[in-house]
Amino acid sequence: MSADIQTRFAAALADAGLPVPPGLAAWNGREPERRFGVYRNNVSTGLTGAIASRFPAAEQIVGKDFFAAMARAFVQLHPPRSPLLLSYGDNFADFVAGFEPARALAYLPDVIRLEAARGRAYHAADVEPLDPAELAKVGPGALAGLRLVPHPSLSILHSTHPVVTIWAMNAGELDVAPIDPWTGEDALVVRPHMLVEVHRLPPGGAAFLQALAKGATLAAAAEGAVLAAPEFDLSTNLAGLIQSGAFTTIRKEGDTDE
Repeated sequence: MSADIQTRFAAALADAGLPVPPGLAAWNGREPERRFGVYRNNVSTGLTGAIASRFPAAEQIVGKDFFAAMARAFVQLHPPRSPLLLSYGDNFADFVAGFEPARALAYLPDVIRLEAARGRAYHAADVEPLDPAELAKVGPGALAGLRLVPHPSLSILHSTHPVVTIWAMNAGELDVAPIDPWTGEDALVVRPHMLVEVHRLPPGGAAFLQALAKGATLAAAAEGAVLAAPEFDLSTNLAGLIQSGAFTTIRKEGDTDE
């Protein structure tokens, strides 16, 4: 099959408004429209199901029918580029942010981003998290220049919506109840061992962890966190960092990558 026919074939699979690509034939000599239509429907159903399986909390929020329609619209505009569907839908949140029928649900894209982070964490490499005893060995004078290596599964999400609470209520982690006050929440997603974990971060926690994950020293990360949230508490955030397993290795000032 030529590249041109492949392109037309893929486009027609994603868009029911396009005609059957020329050059196709049914095994029994009949016109291929009906068989191609069945194949097109199976592909659409399969990809829509793949999206639903990645974002169950989002589907719970909007309902199966609405979600299926939204997913079909996404599939039509963004067909997969790889036969491996593990990462298919990574850009679904950006699509939903511009999907007019879902405009009233301003928090929905961030819920989808959190679920996408959970999927990436699930498939990330297995690495032992930092042993708290290793951090305890660092002398007070060396703490300011301390650098940490992030866990491969680590994601940090900043949201102006209570995204962790919304996700938890729609994932069966919390009972559904009114959210009051409606305030932004930052999330840490990580899989230090067997299970993916979602943590709601304290004030300044997202800025602190993001800076550390990018290679900043502990002192620089803390300074940035205070600017982001004056109520930032270093002790609380350090304890959460260790307990969550968000980092794997200590790198002191002067260490180099091998």
